[in-house]
Amino acid sequence: MSLDVTLQTDPGVILDDPVDEARRQVEICNACRYCEGFCSVFPAITRDKVFADGDITQLANLCHNCRGCYYACQYTAPHEFDLNLPAALAEARAESWERLAWPGGIAQKFQRHGTALAAALVTGFALMILSISALPGGGEGFYAWIGHTAMVAIFLPAFVLPLATLAVSLRRYWAEVGGTRITLADLHAAAISAGRMKNLDGGQGQGCNFEEGERFTNERRYAHQAVLWGFLLCFGATAAGTILHYVFDSPAPYGFFSVPKLLGVPGGILLVIGCAGLLVLKSRSDPALGTPGRGSGEWAFVWLLGLVGLSGLLLYWLRDSVLTGPMLALHLGSVLTFFLVTPYSKMAHGFYRFAALVREAQAKDGR
Repeated sequence: MSLDVTLQTDPGVILDDPVDEARRQVEICNACRYCEGFCSVFPAITRDKVFADGDITQLANLCHNCRGCYYACQYTAPHEFDLNLPAALAEARAESWERLAWPGGIAQKFQRHGTALAAALVTGFALMILSISALPGGGEGFYAWIGHTAMVAIFLPAFVLPLATLAVSLRRYWAEVGGTRITLADLHAAAISAGRMKNLDGGQGQGCNFEEGERFTNERRYAHQAVLWGFLLCFGATAAGTILHYVFDSPAPYGFFSVPKLLGVPGGILLVIGCAGLLVLKSRSDPALGTPGRGSGEWAFVWLLGLVGLSGLLLYWLRDSVLTGPMLALHLGSVLTFFLVTPYSKMAHGFYRFAALVREAQAKDGR
């Protein structure tokens, strides 16, 4: 197949800037259109002829890095165009997270040194909580180790401040990609796409090629769904416990057949299974198709989220034993670390990707 359209950039010159290089490759894809049915990225590409920086940011965050297009492409190396669209969009996507994050600079450091930073934070926070638990206290269950007031004083700011930081970052993103007023229809379309992991089905439901080599599989899609629904169940368990405490004057501990436990235990199991699956799949993937220089941050995000689920399950299993205190410190330390690094870790990709799906719903509607 030959490209018979005029490109804005020289298709044979690889560029150093991540956004410019992604634009070069997107223009070639727009001229070729062989992969048009693979995912939402390619129909979105065909709506434009010229791609501004904001368009590249939107396309990069709409991409789920399933990599099927790479194995289907006739312009990959050794062709002179040397296309590697998954890697180009992944680098532009990571660059957008780091650039739009507030305050600046933290995301870049975490993406490059995430494993060491996360391990240090979990250890430090766990030791801090162990020190607090050594103080005289009262209450039942876990509150015998750390009081409710101390829990609120530590975790309320750790939950609210990262959300405020993310709100600033997403506002910057929305302005850059040209988003308009959001409607309920936009949110509904984005939620359906995110819940079904539509962009990980390879376009025909056969899955993606995330593992090294040309092999379609839905394993990554299922692992992502386990993580997503596990996280939502755990969040629901926390919300249910908060409502029971403040609205119904029913503080913890709760029995197994209570709402917090019926949501939290399955949620923790799904988190552990999903994160373990993602770690296995990542170990099998081709790093040349991912984000260069950000592997530490990607690994750290997955194992940290898995540690939150695993330590929560172990804490429930080991309750009322001599290991309750250390396990509680490890669990709360991992949760606190997870909250604080959310705006700067790959956890932010869930917020950016949902925003990209909302913007895509608007673009389909002609807005």
